[in-house]
Amino acid sequence: MADIVIINPRFDVSFWGMEHCMGLLGKQANLPVACLALLAALVPDHHDVTLIDENVEDIDFERLGRADLVCLTGMSIQGRRMREILDEVRARGVMTAVGGPMATVEEEQLDGLTDIIFVGEADDTWPQFLRDWDQGCHKARYQQEDKTDVTQLPLPRVDLLKAERYMFGSMQISRGCPFTCEFCDIIVTFGRKPRLKTSEQVLAELESFQQAGLRIVFVVDDNLIGNKKAIKPILRDIVAWQQERAYPLTLFTEASLDLAEDDELMELMGHANFQSVFIGIETPNEASLKETKKHQNVRPNAGTLLERVHRIQKRGIDVWCGMIVGFDNDDPTIFDVLPTFLSDSRISAALIGMLHAIPTTPLYDRLKIAGRLNDDDASDRYGTNVIPLGMSREELRDGFIDVMKASYTPDAYFERLDALFIDRGFKFTVHELPFWKTQKLAWAKRSFLNYVRFAVVASRVLRQVEDDQLKARYKLQLWRVLKERAGEPHILFVYVLKVAMHYHYDALVRDMAKVDAVTGAMPMAGRSFSRVKRREEAPQALAS
Repeated sequence: MADIVIINPRFDVSFWGMEHCMGLLGKQANLPVACLALLAALVPDHHDVTLIDENVEDIDFERLGRADLVCLTGMSIQGRRMREILDEVRARGVMTAVGGPMATVEEEQLDGLTDIIFVGEADDTWPQFLRDWDQGCHKARYQQEDKTDVTQLPLPRVDLLKAERYMFGSMQISRGCPFTCEFCDIIVTFGRKPRLKTSEQVLAELESFQQAGLRIVFVVDDNLIGNKKAIKPILRDIVAWQQERAYPLTLFTEASLDLAEDDELMELMGHANFQSVFIGIETPNEASLKETKKHQNVRPNAGTLLERVHRIQKRGIDVWCGMIVGFDNDDPTIFDVLPTFLSDSRISAALIGMLHAIPTTPLYDRLKIAGRLNDDDASDRYGTNVIPLGMSREELRDGFIDVMKASYTPDAYFERLDALFIDRGFKFTVHELPFWKTQKLAWAKRSFLNYVRFAVVASRVLRQVEDDQLKARYKLQLWRVLKERAGEPHILFVYVLKVAMHYHYDALVRDMAKVDAVTGAMPMAGRSFSRVKRREEAPQALAS
């Protein structure tokens, strides 16, 4: 029997981390990375396994010193902290293993820092290593040659997570994406043929989150609808599971913009209680979309970007989005165009980042050949490793900071939020279903709890926010939504969450703007926006 510890290192402050508003929400972190519970499930029963997420608890290095094996998983954005932990653990003479996105796309950064490294998906190689280790014949490097058959994955050990410390749960239904976006490493790691779990697996995971007391779950798939035909029967089964239990879980996920082209799919997602979807819109510049091979966003007969976003919103699904500046076809005018697009789209939450070339991607290879990659020092100074074509590096860095400032002023943010939730009277699909006519007691309980949740978060916002101007604005917004939508407690709760999120975005933008006066280096908050992949919180297996 071995004592195995699996660690997810602390993230730097970032858009999705919501670090600045976790206190307002009464939690310590937004959600656990999906891989922790899965990795634990892949460990044979005769070993003891402990999960540590440094985002919700401190690491006790003396405890790690007594372990037989300490494993780390993480993304490149966690690389600095990962190296610090490895140094501490190895100084205590403990065997270490590392996998995850960083180990997969930047393996050379971990040379000499770990005893065992896992490259690519590790659902097969992680158990293989454990068998080899038991027999005293393990290797120093494991690379899984075949794609994981996700239908054979065990139920993740959600019971080992400190669930009460998270705002959301995280789970995975599929891996892979059929598209060919130049900057994305997903198709490199997971391939272009989506692989889906069975309905039985998915429902068992939903059940585990309900039992753990988590009521909101992020489905971390990079594109849930990569195989539309295959996901629809799973969604139908989720609808049935939700209705049998009076909708205990709220779901959100990531999908491609072609969701707007499938009415049946939007209806199924709404009925399954997917209330929000993150979409990689990337840019309103059509030339840049074609440049980066984001072909699904420029289909000639599908409608404009705005029309498709509004189509999804009209089907009762709130849209979040990712935007990128610094494509070859971008010039400084993009910094004026982008905030206008966000305003017209009525998308309040937009992850905006500078184009970053991830090793192993086609973009990285192209720019390396062209000699357009910054070294590490320049990457720190300018916030990205990409040398832009249509503007100077200083213009890209400063324009990015300006566009973030413009997009997250209280006026800009709440104009977008109110355009959807107040002016347009946005309603989530699930709350309009005939289902509730026969579930009046469940509806009453749900409504009461949402009123309570709204009151609790609103009181924290008004009590804990110290900036007088922000507090006054938040009070005004809360009063407005109460006045306009007092009879819809579910809307009130979502709205107050979005008010709290603005507090995070505001703090993040303030930190980001603090460019070092001597070196010109962008602070870590700004660099995080370009280095982090869309779903920083959702690596799959050791290597996602």
